[in-house]
Amino acid sequence: MTKLKLPFIREDLLNLSAYIPTPISENYQQLTRLDANESPYNLPLELKIKLASFYEEKIETNRYPDGSHLKLKNLIANYVNETVNLPQLIDNHNISMGNGSDELIRSILIATCLNNKGSVLVANPTFSMYGILAQSLGIITHTIARNDIDFSWNLDLANEVINNQNNPPVKVIFMVHPNSPTANVLNADEIKWLKNLPSDILVVIDEAYYEFSQQTLVSELPNHFNWLILRTFSKAFRLAAHRVGYAIASSDIIKILEKIRLPYNLPTFSQLATELVLENRDIILPSVKEVMKEKERVYQALIKNPLFKVWKSDANFIYLRLTNNPTSENHNYFMEQLKDNNIIIRHTGNGLRISIGTVAENDYLLSKITKITDKI
Repeated sequence: MTKLKLPFIREDLLNLSAYIPTPISENYQQLTRLDANESPYNLPLELKIKLASFYEEKIETNRYPDGSHLKLKNLIANYVNETVNLPQLIDNHNISMGNGSDELIRSILIATCLNNKGSVLVANPTFSMYGILAQSLGIITHTIARNDIDFSWNLDLANEVINNQNNPPVKVIFMVHPNSPTANVLNADEIKWLKNLPSDILVVIDEAYYEFSQQTLVSELPNHFNWLILRTFSKAFRLAAHRVGYAIASSDIIKILEKIRLPYNLPTFSQLATELVLENRDIILPSVKEVMKEKERVYQALIKNPLFKVWKSDANFIYLRLTNNPTSENHNYFMEQLKDNNIIIRHTGNGLRISIGTVAENDYLLSKITKITDKI
C-alpha cells in the first residue's frame, strides 16, 4: 500500500515509538511466555466455572456496564484496608477504576499537564508507558538515568530538573514500587525525598507488583494529599485478560479523575471477574508465595552463570544484562536464541527482563539458557 502523507495528523506523533506487545501466534499454547510479568497461573477451574455462569445468569449484553463501579470499589477498599490493618483508611470515594492502569495514567496526564500546563519526570529504565502516553498527548517528559548499581533515583539530578525554570514546570513524578523492569523497591532516601516534594507536584506511586513485594505506601496517603497510588488486577490476581486497574487517592483527586474517565470504561464481565477474585482472594493470592519461591530459585541459578549480571528482585520478574559487551545487539541475539526455543522474554531498559513462570516453565528456561550460553 502506498504510504500517504497525513497533513491533519500532529507531526510529533509521526516519531512516536509505540509500546509493542510481543505478538502471540496461533501456536501460543506451545510458547513459554515469560515476557509480560503476568501470573503463570490461570484462574482455578472452580472460579472459571462460576465466572462462566455469570455470563449466562447476570450479563445482559444489550445493557451498558455499571458505570459507577460501586460494588467493586467497596470490595477494593476493604481489601486495601485489610492489607495494612487500617479498617477506615479509605472508602469507595478514594478509588477510581481504569481499563488497566494505562487508562488511569492517561487520565492523570490529562488532568495535570495537558495544554502545556505541566511536564513529567521519570527515571529510566522504567515502565515505558509513562513517556509514551505523555508524548501521545504532546506533554514534555524529563528523563533522568537511574544509578547503575541499584537502579535507585539520582535525587540530586531529579532536584535539578524540578528546580530548573522549566516551561512548563514539572507537575507529575512517576515512581514505581517496585520498579519495572529492574524489580527494586523504593529505598528510604527516595521515600523521604517524596515526602518533602512541593505540594504542587502530583506524586504517582505505581504499585502494580505490591502483592509480590508486600511493600506499600498506601498508609501514607492521608498525610500527603498530592500522592496517588496505582494498582492492578493483571498480575497477582490473574486477570490480565480483563484489563482492570485502580487509583487510590484523596477524594478530591478522585473526583477529577472521575470527570475524565470514560463513562462505561469497564465491561460488565471484567467487573464481575474482579469482584469474584476479590471475594475469593484466599484462593487466588496464596500462589504469590509459590511465584516468589520460584523467583528466588531462578535468581540463584542465574547468578551462578558468569555470562550474566543479575540484580536482586522484589517482584515476580528478574532483570539482568550480559556481563561482557552488553549491547542491544547482543541482548537481542540472546533473546532470539530463546525465542527459537519457544521461550519469550523482554528486551527492555538496556537489559533483559524475565518473568517467573511455573516450575516446569522455569526448568525449561534454565535448561535452554545453559545450552545457549555454552555457544556464546
